[in-house]
Amino acid sequence: MERGKNNDQYKRTILFFQSVIIVALATAVFGFCWYEYYAHKMFFVTFFRRGNYAVIGTYFLVLFFFSNTYGGLKIGQLKPIEVVLSHFLSLFLSNIVAYIIVSLLAFGFVNPGVLMLGMLVQMVIVTVWDLMVIRIYNRVFQPWKMLLIYGDRPAADLVYKVSERRDKYAVHDAISINEGMEVISEKIKDFQAVIIGDISAVERNDLLKYCYANHIRAYVIPKLSDIVLMGADRIHVFDTPFLLTRGYALSFDERFLKRAMDIILSIPLIIILSPVMLITALVIKLTDRGPVFYTQIRCTKDEKEYKIIKFRSMVVNAEKDGEAVLSTVNDDRITPVGRFIRATRIDELPQLFNILKGEMSFVGPRPERPELIKTYKEEMPEFAFRNRVKAGLTGFAQVYGKYNTTPYDKLKLDLFYIENYSLWMDIKLILMTVKIVLKKESTEGIGEGEKNALKEAETRDVKEVVEELKEEEHK
Repeated sequence: MERGKNNDQYKRTILFFQSVIIVALATAVFGFCWYEYYAHKMFFVTFFRRGNYAVIGTYFLVLFFFSNTYGGLKIGQLKPIEVVLSHFLSLFLSNIVAYIIVSLLAFGFVNPGVLMLGMLVQMVIVTVWDLMVIRIYNRVFQPWKMLLIYGDRPAADLVYKVSERRDKYAVHDAISINEGMEVISEKIKDFQAVIIGDISAVERNDLLKYCYANHIRAYVIPKLSDIVLMGADRIHVFDTPFLLTRGYALSFDERFLKRAMDIILSIPLIIILSPVMLITALVIKLTDRGPVFYTQIRCTKDEKEYKIIKFRSMVVNAEKDGEAVLSTVNDDRITPVGRFIRATRIDELPQLFNILKGEMSFVGPRPERPELIKTYKEEMPEFAFRNRVKAGLTGFAQVYGKYNTTPYDKLKLDLFYIENYSLWMDIKLILMTVKIVLKKESTEGIGEGEKNALKEAETRDVKEVVEELKEEEHK
């Protein structure tokens, strides 16, 4: 099969230029508002050509930054609705920054009405542009015709996950690694790409080398050891390359900067959000007269125990027998007020005090209960790797996963964060959390019967699932 059919070599260039164009169009709307209204409101400063260019150029850079951070430029990677909503969030934050800058330049608050009207025009332009570009993109860049290569572990769940992005990936068939390399290599010729599932390292290495040698696009499900190597240092001893894994998490300077950021952010946020926390406390108290806060023993770095503080979102004595039970999708223990504060993440705000005390950090693996950690470690001893850094209010698993993401997948996400830590990554994850709050699925409970989030093994045959999804697509 001709592999150039997907025109993938031109994709990045096309997406880059479309990104510049849409940000430029939105910036042009701001430029119009600036020239026609705000530039004339400067009482102490007169803006000439370069000054105007500086203000408009700053807006362009801010909007490009937020659009790139929140995924507004990730056409082909995110769902169309996510791209549009990401652009809306980027415009909202960019215009807040713009209003602050304009007010500072004017030495006083200016009328935000013109900027708000301009943002509505920007939203219309962005929506039309995104939908148009996505439509063209989907026609030019067809979904990859993919072959799933799986092992002895169930793989049907993986097919379901991939099928959620049928506009980008299309699993047309599946084959077991037990069929042998000769059969698989012949089968691969009919596909544009392969997904290498959870198979043994030896078989995966042979398959990956074959794909690399024959210019076959391969999507590989990483093992925990792969994620550890992602964060390794590259060194050379004469003519021999080495990958160095140090066996510890953050260095002293990284811990210092991380703690400094926690203190610098938590104090002003506690002050700014205190009215929200006070109102929430009053509503909870007046609703059922029960306690406002809910404290629970959780584990942070080195499995050190501490009491996490949250606004109570469940009925009093939700766990009468003391057994750890995660909430489910339609959990009747959650109060009406609790559903709202969970959906908006307001119930998490008291953890700012845990952060200020040094028990938690803004970014890190979410803290688990000691009894759940014990259960998970029986299933996978590597779960202890998560506790090499402080627990966090948000993290990789919260931004890229969901509440009902399996513990094994959460472990992979958290380990990726630990092995690739940087201050910039922390800042980016904090910014991304603003977007995640708006996504309902990120706060969903686990499915009924999925006790402790350890999902039962998928019993369906993977080939049956593939054929079923293909039939749905044709319909």
